[in-house]
Amino acid sequence: MKLNYYNLRPLFLLLIILLAACKEKNKKQVEEVVSLDNFAQADSIIASISLPTFPDKTFDITEFGAVNDGATNSSDAFKKAIEACNQAGGGKVFVPSGKFLTGPIHLLDNVNLHLAEGAEVLFSTDKSLYLPVVHTSYEGVELMNYSPLVYAYKKKNIAVTGKGKFNGQANEKNWWPWCGAERYGYKKGEPQQRDDHNLPRLRKMNEEAVPYQERIFGEGHQLRPAFFQPFGCENVLVEGVTFTNAPFWVMHPIKSTNVTVDGVTVRSHGPNNDGCDPEYSKNIHIKNCVFDTGDDCIAIKSGRNDEGRRVNIPSENIVVEDCIMKDGHGGVVMGSEISAGVSNVFVRNCRMDSPELERAIRIKTNTLRGGFVENVYVKNIQVGQVKEAVLKINTYYGIYDKQEGEHIPSIKNIYLEDVEVENGGEYGILIQGREENPVKNVSLKNVHIKGAKTPMLVENSEPIQFKNVTINGEQINAQ
Repeated sequence: MKLNYYNLRPLFLLLIILLAACKEKNKKQVEEVVSLDNFAQADSIIASISLPTFPDKTFDITEFGAVNDGATNSSDAFKKAIEACNQAGGGKVFVPSGKFLTGPIHLLDNVNLHLAEGAEVLFSTDKSLYLPVVHTSYEGVELMNYSPLVYAYKKKNIAVTGKGKFNGQANEKNWWPWCGAERYGYKKGEPQQRDDHNLPRLRKMNEEAVPYQERIFGEGHQLRPAFFQPFGCENVLVEGVTFTNAPFWVMHPIKSTNVTVDGVTVRSHGPNNDGCDPEYSKNIHIKNCVFDTGDDCIAIKSGRNDEGRRVNIPSENIVVEDCIMKDGHGGVVMGSEISAGVSNVFVRNCRMDSPELERAIRIKTNTLRGGFVENVYVKNIQVGQVKEAVLKINTYYGIYDKQEGEHIPSIKNIYLEDVEVENGGEYGILIQGREENPVKNVSLKNVHIKGAKTPMLVENSEPIQFKNVTINGEQINAQ
């Protein structure tokens, strides 16, 4: 039998129909797999994070001379207990119930600083105890400055655990006035961080690439220390404790890998009191925490301006889940010190709600900071109330301080899914990109926002993808 095109035409048509059907089915399967794989990647990141482990040895600080009266300086007792624990191969440095006054605490390898229920560590208001200066960072720029209150430098296998409290004793008379704001106790004419010998000098050193060892501040300067700072550390656990009355940023893992923050409470409403700021860090797991802060609840960072570009270590592989965000400038934030970039951020199963919470998800940068933000996945978020916006992407951050340069930010692949908002504030969605490089690939699925005064303000962004999205009861269609 001789075959020709006309004989086979019905078979070709049937084959085309079957291929089209298979393609559509595969497309749907791919979409489902992509959605699943995003958070499968989060689970993979969590599984890869090594938790510290410790020998079953206990070193009670009272056996090293610590006094439970809230007044006697027990700095030496903390130091001796930590050294003994380290020299014995590791274990638990135990702080029993009661009030213990100390200067800065420096952790060593294989040490778990454990606060019993009812224990309160009070950090001295005597600033001379936070000297000599150590290698630290201030707003994304490295320097030699006052020691953080709890500090670990290039250590491995460390932890801060328990049900006790760290009280930084910062207030309108101690540390906070240095920010230069009257509501935090600053009085006109007193020295503050914006004076020429402080931040302006540090900013200039950044621009001129002065080695950090020569950026000496500390005594005679007004740059506040971080509360808990693991610097260049591996396998870090912060679990169960409460931080309050912080001088500056509360938890600041910088250049660190494998960091777990679990069940921690931050209640601190001072200036720049961010809850947790991973910077130049990767493989970070923040879970079961409560953030009630004077600044961003969680702010993911990667260096400021020229320094961030020189260091060039993006913050990546960060999972935030099962947390409660109360007061703060933002729930989960990327920026503003973001010059080395941020990627692979996963946020799920969180509750954000306060009349003093300004945004739920926020990305902030400018053309001095530059940097990139990519692959941000947000799922199953309950928002009670925010002031300004549910999602805010701002590439003009700080322009009133003349923070404009030549480094155009790149922001892409931002996904929100299963988000319920009772009171959306001023804007449901607020995006301000750059004409030179618009925001790309923003996708919202199953997002329902009520009570937004302005549903959306979007500038310099590729079309947002909407699927089952309502704002103020109105269905939002694809742009």
